[in-house]
Amino acid sequence: MTWKRETDEIRERKARALELGGTKAVERQHGRERLTVRERIERLVDSGTFREQGPQAGHSEVDDDGRLIAFNPANFVLGSALIDGRRCVVGGEDFTQRGGSPSPAGLRKSIWSEEMALRYRLPLVRLLEGGGGSVTGTGGKAAASRPVGEPVFAPPRFLPIVRLLEVAPVASAALGAVAGFPAARLVASHFAVMTRHSSQVLIGGPALVERALGERKTKDELGGAQVHGSSGVVDNVAEDEDQALGMIRRFLGYLPTNSRQLPPRRAPTAGDSPERRQDSLLDAVPRDRRRLYDMRAVLEAVLDRGSVFELTPGYGRSQITALARLAGVPVGVIANDAHHLGGAMDADGAQKLRRFLGLCETFHLPVLSFVDEPGFMIGSASERSGTIRHGMEAIAATVRSTVPWASVIVRKAYGVAAAAHFGPGGLVLAWPSAETGALPIEGGVAVAYRREIAAAADPEKKRAELEEELGRRRSPFPRAESFAVHDLIDPRDTRPELCAWLELALPLLDDHVAGRGP
Repeated sequence: MTWKRETDEIRERKARALELGGTKAVERQHGRERLTVRERIERLVDSGTFREQGPQAGHSEVDDDGRLIAFNPANFVLGSALIDGRRCVVGGEDFTQRGGSPSPAGLRKSIWSEEMALRYRLPLVRLLEGGGGSVTGTGGKAAASRPVGEPVFAPPRFLPIVRLLEVAPVASAALGAVAGFPAARLVASHFAVMTRHSSQVLIGGPALVERALGERKTKDELGGAQVHGSSGVVDNVAEDEDQALGMIRRFLGYLPTNSRQLPPRRAPTAGDSPERRQDSLLDAVPRDRRRLYDMRAVLEAVLDRGSVFELTPGYGRSQITALARLAGVPVGVIANDAHHLGGAMDADGAQKLRRFLGLCETFHLPVLSFVDEPGFMIGSASERSGTIRHGMEAIAATVRSTVPWASVIVRKAYGVAAAAHFGPGGLVLAWPSAETGALPIEGGVAVAYRREIAAAADPEKKRAELEEELGRRRSPFPRAESFAVHDLIDPRDTRPELCAWLELALPLLDDHVAGRGP
């Protein structure tokens, strides 16, 4: 007597689980130009490394002799795999069954994904496409005979989701319609990406919105990429699923496996020496203060070639946040983009900066700050959005930061907002184009010479004359003479100077991981 009947059934159940919702359901998914969850996992992870958890979870039907008639797998696929050689937890909803709305076993597996990542201190990748809960519940008609709700002693469902953010990197992708609880999971991530043409992120879908508010909108109008590419809900927008998965792999490559480890250091690209001087930086900033320049070109010139990975470019656009490498070491980068609000910090930019600094602090990324900050954005819209409150939260994140900082004053560092760009004990370098003070020249003239300008025969001409005169008086040298900066440098020396500082600062990261502070 053997166990062959049971072992044969194990193989059969696992084979049926691979079929997801069945041939027709998979064809419908492909007809929407979307991959199945299993296909997504295969494209994300290193070939042949996915080890599934709970492949037999689901619901079965058996005959009177106990033989399997039908098997419906849980509509959440979960397991561990290698991504670029590193073990991660990977899970996602199966839209071919119930439109991704969780089945009882699917819900349990999705909850275990966070618990599993916490237990083993591994990065978590969520591949999301589902509508969350249903008014009919997760168990259909059978649920009527079951206890209602979670027991009062059950741990909060969101607790492991939140705790994991302090332990290991979390990256999520919206690869179709994502609503309700899956949408909450999406934003409870260090990195969230959505596809441009095939995904939407929604608190509530069109039917719910119309019933509650009388507002008739499509899914795209409510939560498509044109909405959330600039709302801050997602960090990046990908053109298709393959690009979204590539962004997740790239994001994880800058971060450690968990918060008890240092980020992985790589050898710089051949020929990209730490001593490299970039001639283009000498005239990167125009002498004419009214002319704009390309801050992203500055970053590309200083950091390791091809290493700059910008996050959340469509939100808080006056503030640039990016992951990059310097001499092979992963770093967090913040900078100002004068093409938007003159680089001034508004409410969105402040929230973006605060969140990014939290990522750097959690995963031991030194911060490089390229400063061209004219101050907080002013005006009625800025006041209504609470800029000063959000700005102070960004400053609080900066002054509480314990990772090493280096700041380069590229052009302006004015007002209270400038404090968000200089970490405690950080290196401060300045270019000859640097300006600092309480107010930019233009604003300072308007305030300090208000009466003189008003009394002039030609107020605008007087204002221009005063601005030009004060601008001529500006010199880069007094700050260096007063030791108000560590050094005034030739812009072409920025990379060598920062690389030399980073070698000095690297031992501090060991202390940071150990929790011994700066």
